[in-house]
Amino acid sequence: MSTTTLRAKKKGTVMGKTLRARFKRGVFEPIEKIDLPEGKEVTLTVLDTLPVDEEAFWRAAGGWKGLIDADRLIRNIYADRLIRARPKPRLR
Repeated sequence: MSTTTLRAKKKGTVMGKTLRARFKRGVFEPIEKIDLPEGKEVTLTVLDTLPVDEEAFWRAAGGWKGLIDADRLIRNIYADRLIRARPKPRLR
């Protein structure tokens, strides 16, 4: 569990805790132990994670192959990074 201290404008210090919970039968059940007094009211922010579609990732692999000349692209990138290829800076 991570803890963050935030400064509120008028109400003093606010402690923020991040924890994992499971939603079952209309109730959030903590997955790990929580150090809060019984009956303490808290505000929850729900962050949903999207499932990873690994199969789609592998289907897309190499989809650009043959569309560009990769060796030429790499040469161009390195050429653009060379100091001598840059314009001289103008100092005032």
